[in-house]
Amino acid sequence: MRHEPEIDGRMTARMVDSLYLEAMVLADEVRAYFDEPGRAERDSLEPVIRVSFSCESLKVTTRLMHIIAWLLTRRAVEAGELTPAQARDPGRRLGRAQDSDLLVIAELPLTARTLIAASRDLYDRVDRLDREICDVTAVPSPARGLVERLREAF
Repeated sequence: MRHEPEIDGRMTARMVDSLYLEAMVLADEVRAYFDEPGRAERDSLEPVIRVSFSCESLKVTTRLMHIIAWLLTRRAVEAGELTPAQARDPGRRLGRAQDSDLLVIAELPLTARTLIAASRDLYDRVDRLDREICDVTAVPSPARGLVERLREAF
């Protein structure tokens, strides 16, 4: 069994690549929707909801840009361009993104709601990883320690 090297603590290159691909596909879907069909749907909404729709599209874009920047930092660690300690610098951590108001989202078209939910889910997963990686006081997992000892023994 081939062991995949870790980038920073518990993250592997495969995990970063998978999240990066997911973020890029979602970014493309978001762009395609908000550029064309989303614009037509937005124009059919009441004025106040139309403004909310525009704000939510900016929030989605901001979330995705923060995610992609964070994942590129992880790739830089993998490539040896940054040390794990440099990647934990506050300026390289996951940027804070404004959350969406669930009451506002409920008023939006289905596709917009779906894309907003997908961006929030991906952001939440990456945020957990960021906090886990940067929490230097975290207690190591006993199961991970056992797996590492077994790996070293065989």
